[in-house]
Amino acid sequence: MSESTSHFNKLYKKRQRWWEGAGSDYGKRGMGMPRLQRQLAVAFSIVFIATIHRGWSGHQDAVHITAILGESVVFNCQVDFPADHPVPYVLQWEKKGEEIPIYIWYDSYPTHSGEGYEGRVSRVSPDSPYGLASLNLTNIKESDQGWYECKVVFLNRSPNSHKNGTWFHLDVHAPPRFSVTPEEVIYVNTGDAIILNCQAEGTPVPEISWYKDANPVEPAATIGIFNDGTELRISSIRQEDIGDYTCIAKNGEGQISHTARVVIAGGAVIMVPPTNQTTLEGKKVQFSCEAKALPGNVTVRWWKEGTPVKQVASLETRVTVRRDGSLVINPVAAEDTGMYTCQVSNGIGDPQSASAYLSVEYPAKVTFTPTVQYLPFRLAGVVQCYIKANPPLQYVTWTKDKRLLEPYQTKDIVIMNNGSLLFTRVNENHQGRYTCTPYNAQGTQGSSGQMEVLVRKPPVFTVEPESLYQRKVGETVEMHCDAQEAEGTQKPTIQWQRRDNQPLQKSRVRVTGGNITIESLRRTDFGYYQCVASNEVATIVTSTQLVVEGTQPHAPYNVTANASEFAVSLQWLPGYSGGPDYNQVYTIWYREAGVNDWLTIPVTPPGSTQVTINRLTPGTTYEFQVIGKNIIGDGMLSKIVTVRTLDGTAIPSTEKDGTTPPDDVYDQIVMFPTDATGSTLFPPIFRPKGPRPGPPRNVTVTEISNGFVITWQPPIERANLINHYSIQYKTDGPWKSVSKGQIRPEDTSYLVKNLVGGRTYYFRVFAYSVKSYESSETVKFSVPARVKHKAITAGVVGGILFFIVAIILSVCAVKICNKRKRRKQEKEYNMVACRLSDARNGSSAAPVSQVPLKK
Repeated sequence: MSESTSHFNKLYKKRQRWWEGAGSDYGKRGMGMPRLQRQLAVAFSIVFIATIHRGWSGHQDAVHITAILGESVVFNCQVDFPADHPVPYVLQWEKKGEEIPIYIWYDSYPTHSGEGYEGRVSRVSPDSPYGLASLNLTNIKESDQGWYECKVVFLNRSPNSHKNGTWFHLDVHAPPRFSVTPEEVIYVNTGDAIILNCQAEGTPVPEISWYKDANPVEPAATIGIFNDGTELRISSIRQEDIGDYTCIAKNGEGQISHTARVVIAGGAVIMVPPTNQTTLEGKKVQFSCEAKALPGNVTVRWWKEGTPVKQVASLETRVTVRRDGSLVINPVAAEDTGMYTCQVSNGIGDPQSASAYLSVEYPAKVTFTPTVQYLPFRLAGVVQCYIKANPPLQYVTWTKDKRLLEPYQTKDIVIMNNGSLLFTRVNENHQGRYTCTPYNAQGTQGSSGQMEVLVRKPPVFTVEPESLYQRKVGETVEMHCDAQEAEGTQKPTIQWQRRDNQPLQKSRVRVTGGNITIESLRRTDFGYYQCVASNEVATIVTSTQLVVEGTQPHAPYNVTANASEFAVSLQWLPGYSGGPDYNQVYTIWYREAGVNDWLTIPVTPPGSTQVTINRLTPGTTYEFQVIGKNIIGDGMLSKIVTVRTLDGTAIPSTEKDGTTPPDDVYDQIVMFPTDATGSTLFPPIFRPKGPRPGPPRNVTVTEISNGFVITWQPPIERANLINHYSIQYKTDGPWKSVSKGQIRPEDTSYLVKNLVGGRTYYFRVFAYSVKSYESSETVKFSVPARVKHKAITAGVVGGILFFIVAIILSVCAVKICNKRKRRKQEKEYNMVACRLSDARNGSSAAPVSQVPLKK
């Protein structure tokens, strides 16, 4: 007996035992045991004979199906009834390599699902577009790949081999999944050797690639990639090898990545930092702070706004630091809003820290309202409603004497942004009992208590200081002020202060009642002074100016700067000159940022309050100060103004034709003065408006067979704002545009041709939002001398062709001129000949004109 026959005999016995068991079960459902067994036996015999007849090798007409791991697939199998008349049949599905069918169906009887296929195989609905013998296989596994056969057996009929079954082959594709990955943190010492092992499974077999800090790993003397890319080996760790290593597994179904951080052994490293959170008051919040270290005795400490959380009184009973380092606050209160910082350390090296912000939301609430508030009669006054709200306050409702107040219908009452009530001109009708109720997106915590609002007359000045006091250096000045309260109110207190909020020099200043005396006047005493009278009703203010003469000039102020490539123009307002008879001149102090020494330039003509500093370096940051000088000496320096000169042209064009960008991209166009011919001395400076994207990163230029490819990476910040890119280049002249049109925001490369060999080029990439832009750093690229410039070749060829065409045109022109000359001579000759002929044939009375012929 052959090996295949022996195999099928064993298979026959196993299936017969199954049929006997199935038959007993079917018998319980009402079908006669002998009859069912006979029919099933006949059906099985037919299938068994067909299997022996065809074996597992006749797959020429098989259907090939590809499925994705975890998805579903339908094997479409038709039932060809004899003479197209439906008759009872048994459906059996087998998989090559499985001894027992994976699915058996017979009308009105329990179906059989093979081991491992329970709940995953089923016959399709008769109403579906698939054949009646079709099989639905769900939740596909990689082990499902292989050969499947559909067998249809008609009971009590001889087999019909070409209609008795269909072969299918199922290919299961799976996206990559890691089977081996390196640890997330690998501690090393300088000189150590390490192997990062990264293996992945999937169908097709994934390819492995390695990156260090977002750049592909390049093999070197101490770094290599082995075993089909699964192993990254570093034979001797150097300081520059420290960083993040990422392995990427990719096949046609997707890609995955895993990052391992290689760090010097010692200090603790935060692996899972805390993240910003927003929660409702009364909820529980948890900040993670997971760290690793070598050695691993990590200590985690938490701070709120720089104070240890255990020392924050409001948190003391509600905060917990868990063993894993996480911080738990339960329940959260409104005052918990703030920045939380975790710090990890194992005693080696500097501690690492990470921070996150907690925003606690709660319904708007009134924190405090005075029971009695005063409004000044015939002046402006405010009824305060002190509110806290997160999310921000949306609106406040007010009641007066238990009736809803509608400020928008009253011209002299306004609800301020902070919720308080502003009376632009108080009258007696505004007196009453008020309440306020604040609202935000979370609602409200209720109304304030009642506030008694009383209308009273404000205090008035009985003595006011003069509008101007002029004194010389070293003299004394006395300024007088007094105020009186209204009936039924408290006496006002009187204070003196400088309008610029500078402190008064107590050693030289005396305040007696409402009077102020300043002795030994100095230049710094120059300025405006205020007398402030206050009581419970209102605060009133009157001002005066003190001028101290005989001093050096005061500092210039409001210094502004406009920059071009090579120059900066400054303007300012003059400080007090030191006296009415003093004139002042100015000097500019400037330097490059980071340089210690200042350079000086006198301003001409003397007394001018604007100047242009030329011969500056493009793309450089400078600092400027202005100082005045009079006959006494140098004054005080102005505040430092920092400005950066432009890198190249004022701004790259955003138009396809290279014209000036549209005005709506800029909020200001600064034009410089013109010369005698009307031309501007410097190009205009365009100042962009609107949000700008971050700068493009990692600009590189790579030579390929048909040119040079400029590549870049999108900005890290605000990349979603990008509308398009553009590229500029220059050699030793001005910047020019590389791209004829706008480059799409999804593109990060651009092909450039016809660069001249042996030249050095500078490139930069601009990222544009709708109304602003940002530039990458300038990249330098030297074109190899071996590169032939196609434009030069084209120019030479064009020159030769032009020379040939010129010769041809010259020859043609000579021929045309000669031809016209001959025609003219012939015409003159014919005219003469005609006249001679007429003279011979005509009257003798008509004289004949003699016309000499041209030789």
